[in-house]
Amino acid sequence: MKRLCPICCKPTDSESNVDFPFCSERCRLLDLGNWASEKYVISEPVLDESMPENASHSDPNEDEDNRKNG
Repeated sequence: MKRLCPICCKPTDSESNVDFPFCSERCRLLDLGNWASEKYVISEPVLDESMPENASHSDPNEDEDNRKNG
C-alpha cells in the first residue's frame, strides 16, 4: 500500500518500508513525541461517561408492556 508520510508527506510504501505509514524512524518518533506531548487530542469523548451503557437501548420488556397495555 502506498501512502504519504503523515509527518513530512514523502511517499512511503508498506511493502518496502518497516516504518510504514511513516517514511522513516525519525518521522515515526516525531509522531510519537506529538502524542506524548499532547499536541494531538481527541476532540470528543468516545463514550459519555455520565450516561449508563444501556441508556441507548430500550428495554425489551418495556416494549412488550406497552403493547399489552396500549
